[in-house]
Amino acid sequence: MSVKKRLERLTGETRPVKKPSNREKEISELRRRIDIIMTRRPEPRLSPPAQFRGEQVELQAVVRGEEVENACGRFYLARDVVNASSYHGSRRIDELSSLDMEKTAILANEPELTGCRPTEGLFLDTETTGLAGGTGTMAFLVGIGWFEGEAFITEQLFARDFSEERAALAYLSDRAKEKRFLITFNGKSFDVGLLSARFIMNRLPDPLSGLPHLDLLHPSRRLLGHRLENSRLGTIEREVLGLRRDGDIPGSEIPQRYFDWLRQRDGRLVGDIFEHNRLDVVSMATLTVHLAGLLRHDAERDDVCHEDILASARLLLDRGYGEEAHLFLASLLSSKSGGVASEAGRILSLFHKRSSNWEEAVGIWENMLAENDCDIFAVEEMAKFCEHRAGDCNRALKLVENILENANYLTFTEREDLVYRLNRLKRRTEK
Repeated sequence: MSVKKRLERLTGETRPVKKPSNREKEISELRRRIDIIMTRRPEPRLSPPAQFRGEQVELQAVVRGEEVENACGRFYLARDVVNASSYHGSRRIDELSSLDMEKTAILANEPELTGCRPTEGLFLDTETTGLAGGTGTMAFLVGIGWFEGEAFITEQLFARDFSEERAALAYLSDRAKEKRFLITFNGKSFDVGLLSARFIMNRLPDPLSGLPHLDLLHPSRRLLGHRLENSRLGTIEREVLGLRRDGDIPGSEIPQRYFDWLRQRDGRLVGDIFEHNRLDVVSMATLTVHLAGLLRHDAERDDVCHEDILASARLLLDRGYGEEAHLFLASLLSSKSGGVASEAGRILSLFHKRSSNWEEAVGIWENMLAENDCDIFAVEEMAKFCEHRAGDCNRALKLVENILENANYLTFTEREDLVYRLNRLKRRTEK
């Protein structure tokens, strides 16, 4: 202890306390708030290790496959053939091999896919050591699939420990070089980026980043999201593809199962993961065929949801396929599904308006007014046409007066705009 501190203790004197600065006060307050939040936050629940009775079971007894060796080492490979006569959900496998590549190119917004064959596509899904991604996350199981004739082939590349990753990636690279395009579900945001990082870390060339890529998540949201609670693959399987999984392992439990496998080496720990991954790959093939089929004009069947056809027309318009969208929309003008005919009429009439096909556009607006003379869209568009194209301000005035008198559901802005149009039309008719 220093002499100065001893004197202070003997005399009872203390050094003046330094007042905290404003910055220190802010930091102290911020720490206090963080402490409050953290005390309210529940402790993370870790899945308990899976427990199995009896002696340890070898991997090959649970998952049929073989050890594969290449220049980079060894890994475990499981292979399965889904025969043409088999069903996946409501679809026969032989239906999947007739994938329409022109429509697939539209789904992916990749025109070069039009020149590809269905057999040249590689379906890919990964199971990883973590759901957040990052360079510390490893894809310990890579599921791939492709069409071979009318059958569908799946292969699953399993790194039995971290040392086998490089060999599995080398095998994946060889398979990818045989294909011309890639199909995933959320792969653009997760799987492909993760695998690209792992290729780099293992000093291997990345064969995936240069391939045209259809990420099924995005067209699924566009074409099916209007009637689903979410756009997860499991939800789409259940609600659209007619597939229900019994006893499927939740994705959140998969990383922990792999870590349990590394400790226990019991094949039963990963059997469920292999089946989960295999079903994901086959479901992607089924979903691709389903979505591509929605973009075909012969999809206008009674068993196809009219809202799906409307969503398909919107996607076709966005991709620049106006004529195809026109056929879809025209077929929906007589739909009895709530709101579909009206929305199709709006979109189609504006398509004709932009193309200066006034006769077709006016015909749609007249039909909409015959159904409901207070349809604000039809009133506004017809009033604009009468005023600016047909020179019939009296008709336009009557349309606006009628909706202002009889429509009690107008918003303040809509009513204000109509009143402004009404006053302008009155001035023009008085002249």
